[in-house]
Amino acid sequence: MTQIAIHHPCKQKKQSLSTIIRRAVSLKRQRRQLAQLDNRALQDIGISRSEADAEARRFVWDAPDFWQK
Repeated sequence: MTQIAIHHPCKQKKQSLSTIIRRAVSLKRQRRQLAQLDNRALQDIGISRSEADAEARRFVWDAPDFWQK
């Protein structure tokens, strides 16, 4: 995954409960779809089957900070 380093990160805004739930549901869906990709599609995006499976098994609250902005 690509990550951009920011020298002066912005302060996070307070999020409403509905926003938090919406993002959690979206993340769960994305991880489920990642797990369903075939090996050829995974190769196209540059990750292995084991990396995709490991990402799909992560808990919904276990997301990198840059995903939550």
